Amino acid sequence: MQSLFQIIMFALSIAQTIILIHIIMSWLINFGVLNLGQPLVAQIWDGLNRLVEPVYAPIRRALPNMGGLDLAPLVVIFGIFALRTILINNAAAFY
Repeated sequence: MQSLFQIIMFALSIAQTIILIHIIMSWLINFGVLNLGQPLVAQIWDGLNRLVEPVYAPIRRALPNMGGLDLAPLVVIFGIFALRTILINNAAAFY
């Protein structure tokens, strides 16, 4: 059971990293540091969007409209943090 716990924690770490990369890349694109006209940047951006949009879409529907501010990534990061905390506090159940 310990290996199941480690696999879950690793998957949550990967998900958190992907979301943070998506957030940073969206800032770089919006500030003009990265250009979506470059094929590599466009491919990475498209791949990240395909990974995170299925998670963001239901959260965006549930959240109120905040204008141009997207709080979905913040909610997902908070959810991952809460899930990791719950799992760590109950790690004895996996042993």
